[in-house]
Amino acid sequence: MDVLLDGLRQALSLLFSGDAGTWAITLLTLRVSLGATVVAALVGVPIGAAIALGSFPGRRVLLAAANTGMGLPPVVVGLVVTVFLWRSGPLGGLGLLYTPTAMVVAQAVIATPVVVALVAAALQQVDPEFLVQMQGLGATRVRALWALGVEARLPLLAAAMAAFGAVVSEVGAAQMVGGNIAGQTRVLTTAAVLATSRGEFGLAIAFGLVLLLLAFAVNLVVTLAGRP
Repeated sequence: MDVLLDGLRQALSLLFSGDAGTWAITLLTLRVSLGATVVAALVGVPIGAAIALGSFPGRRVLLAAANTGMGLPPVVVGLVVTVFLWRSGPLGGLGLLYTPTAMVVAQAVIATPVVVALVAAALQQVDPEFLVQMQGLGATRVRALWALGVEARLPLLAAAMAAFGAVVSEVGAAQMVGGNIAGQTRVLTTAAVLATSRGEFGLAIAFGLVLLLLAFAVNLVVTLAGRP
């Protein structure tokens, strides 16, 4: 209990004392996680919509793959991305390994199946005749799809929040492709792991509490934005 209380005190101290290192780690965590979520949404929403609304061979297999991907081990993703970005790998010439960009890529790979599966599930719950009715009223297909998105906005926002939650709390892939370099790729999760390995449990708990506050703040903003 003393360790938990010490962690809470340190978390409040780190946040409100203006500690530059903690704020830098927090802002990098936010930048990487939001970047990965945006990439996952840009890729996953169209795929999820195609699965839910389309009719093509392999549709059910693709949906099953997305559902399976929701449980994709982050360490495996980190390993694959590391191999691709390694100096001798296919994309090694880009020099992205151990950079925030590599962390965004790895976390986007983790989050995309979450977005695809949840978007497909959300749009499948909408009345199948909705698009037909909209087009019957003279709406173009693009406008009808936009109206469908508005109709299912809450489940779509839930998909985005789930994707963000999957990446902001992730540590394995972030550490493998980012290297946990101080001032460059260290985020809250990897900082907490490092503090724990050093026996600085109060500091590790403090980083964990800051992470929870960050996740709550982002989800609160998204929830309020989704209100009718």
